[in-house]
Parts: sequence; C-alpha cells; structure tokens
Amino acid sequence: MIRKMLSFAGMALLAVMLISAADKKGPQLTFENDRHDYGTVSLDEMPDTKLAIRFTNTGDEPLIISNVRACCGTRVTQWPREPILPGEEQTINVEFRLAPRPQRISRSVTVNYNNEDRPTVIYRIVGQIVSPE
Repeated sequence: MIRKMLSFAGMALLAVMLISAADKKGPQLTFENDRHDYGTVSLDEMPDTKLAIRFTNTGDEPLIISNVRACCGTRVTQWPREPILPGEEQTINVEFRLAPRPQRISRSVTVNYNNEDRPTVIYRIVGQIVSPE
C-alpha cells in the first residue's frame, strides 16, 4: 500500500514538474518572415542586396544574441549586442554581392542566442536571376 502511495506521489510530482517546465518559454527569436524570397528576377532588374532582417523576442525572458554569421559572401553589417526584452523588435542587417549573370540565390544567416531548447535559428535568402528575354 505504501509503495502505491509513493508511486502515485512520484507520478504527481513528475506531472507538476512537466507542466511548470512547459509554461517556461524563455527567450524566443521569431523572424518577421522565415525567409526573403526574391523570386525570379531578370538580369536587367538586379535586386538590392542589402537586407534588414526584422525579428521579435516572442518569449518571456530577455534574448541575448551571442553570434550572427552568414555564408557565401554574405556579410553581417549590424546586429543587436544588448539584451532584447520580451516583445521588443530588432533588426539584423546583411549585405551581399550578386555577379551580373544568371544564377540561383541561396544564402543563409545563422543566429545563435540564449535559448536552451533551440539555441540556433537560420534565416534563408533565396531567388533566381535569369537572362532577359
């Protein structure tokens, strides 16, 4: 009988711990859009290659970005170094070059921040440059 009561008490304690852990969100970096898609663009209408990537801390604790890196000749020109409070919106500025030739655009910006469950998020930049008809 005592074993059953201890087992029940242990299960109840575990359930309470799981519920309280689920309530804790921590910092959450949420991009305004999960990607920037240039679509299909003609060579004679080359797109602007400077982007301000907007995001919000949708969590319940201050968000601290520890690193932002980009690939493939993309340069991060600015990112917030101060803690971002819950509900606050900020930007990461990037720029890159596109050669004046038909090509596929495929770039990524990787952000590391202080979230235990998902410490890294990736923002994609995509599109297609084609020859004018």
